[in-house]
Amino acid sequence: MTSDRTPLIRCVGGVVHDSNGRLLLVRRANPPGEGRWSVPGGRVEPGEGDAEAVTREVLEETGLCVTVGPLLGRVTRPAADGVYDIHDYACLVRSGVLRPGDDASEARWATTAILDTLQLVDGLREALHAWGALPRA
Repeated sequence: MTSDRTPLIRCVGGVVHDSNGRLLLVRRANPPGEGRWSVPGGRVEPGEGDAEAVTREVLEETGLCVTVGPLLGRVTRPAADGVYDIHDYACLVRSGVLRPGDDASEARWATTAILDTLQLVDGLREALHAWGALPRA
């Protein structure tokens, strides 16, 4: 709970770069952020740890299996039923074929030039910049 008794909803995201420095993004198929681009992620299920949740969410939304690395940072965003408390982790792809799934209508690798043309979820660019995680290509 936050100090004003608003429930915190634990969420995770996977920040994945390929060997060319491109960033993995998904277009959200559902609220919040429907139609906008974000890193893959979502709510942590009861009894699930962050690494397990990141692995599950990335696989469900992109078809890629990842190894979860260090925490890059944390952001909060308003939610209809509380506040999303989002913990984003660096990830490395182990296997899989990129394809959209679950809550993603599209999935793609983005260079800096492509990122500049996409409608991103609020605060994503700023958070990635602060964490040194923008595309390197």
